[in-house]
Amino acid sequence: MARSKVAVVRVRPDHVLEDIDRLHTLAGVETALAQGAPTILKDNISWHFPFPGANTTPWQLEGTIRSLRARGYDELVCVQNKTVVTDAFKGEDLNGYVPIFKKYEIPVRYNFKPEDMTWSFYRPKAKMRVLDEIFPEGISIPDAFHGANIVHLPTIKCHIYTQTTGAMKNAFGGLLNTKRHYTHSWIHETLVDLLAIQKEIHAGLFAVMDGTTAGDGPGPRTMRPVIKDVMLAAEDQVAIDAVAASMMGFDPMTIPYMRLADEAGLGNAKLENIEIVGDVALADQRWGFSVGDNGASMIGDVMWFGPLKRFQKLFFHTPLVNLFVMGSEAYHDYYRWPLRDRRVFEQWRDTTHWGQLFDHYQSHGTLAVPADATKIA
Repeated sequence: MARSKVAVVRVRPDHVLEDIDRLHTLAGVETALAQGAPTILKDNISWHFPFPGANTTPWQLEGTIRSLRARGYDELVCVQNKTVVTDAFKGEDLNGYVPIFKKYEIPVRYNFKPEDMTWSFYRPKAKMRVLDEIFPEGISIPDAFHGANIVHLPTIKCHIYTQTTGAMKNAFGGLLNTKRHYTHSWIHETLVDLLAIQKEIHAGLFAVMDGTTAGDGPGPRTMRPVIKDVMLAAEDQVAIDAVAASMMGFDPMTIPYMRLADEAGLGNAKLENIEIVGDVALADQRWGFSVGDNGASMIGDVMWFGPLKRFQKLFFHTPLVNLFVMGSEAYHDYYRWPLRDRRVFEQWRDTTHWGQLFDHYQSHGTLAVPADATKIA
């Protein structure tokens, strides 16, 4: 396939909205997205608490909305999903999205609320690697996704089960229903199947990835936040994930979901097939990130990838799944956040320039307070 283009730019808090507009231009957003089609903003709430590096940032969301609106993409809608460890309503509130939705009049649809979104079985044209076997009754996807553009808003971070997570993994929550945990043992193949489906159903695909604070360690929640001052954007979902992985210090072709997607012709994971535009030297950085484990992930390793994998239907397809939901909630919300990670967040908020920008959003709601301002008031 042809070479892909990934835009990489250095961003600063005092002109971040301008930086994001430049990022869209460099990445060719108007070529990637169809004019006249509704455009889904798919933010990434990995944890409802505002842990740095885990979630779409408010400036990432606001900057993308302003840039798209300036280019004539007027029919914008945000789609939220829930997971076993995140509350979408709490997440959009604590991470500062609600005032942005109100200011720019962005409707929010929750894919788990029947009154917001209906689901239908979809028969992919592409040959599925695993989804047709995992869901033999049929692959169900949201009706509202057909014919719409989608803009993914992930962050640069590690992931305990996929090594890195980004644009491709961001489709997981929106496109599959709450039974998506059935797929974890085959997560790499699942992400490739989902990308193939996205290419069939969407009018256009684009991703804007925030690396202002990147997540090192056993993500997507329990991480070590590291200030990196970068953002990426691309039409090719594989290529943007590959460049981000390379910057973190990983070889993209050793990460199964990227390699499989590259081999399937769904995008470019080989760096020699990717053109970097913008602040090109930033893509040559190697941050030396590593993944590791935490308490919750070690249980998942045993259940999804270890000796108990054969008993998945007993554990995850029956009411027993509620025990794992409760355990994960207890670990993240009642141990990690109050005893460890809230202090990390507060230190980041008080001592870093991105933390102080986040605090500005918490106090003022949005960054562009005057009609055309793009700087902190």
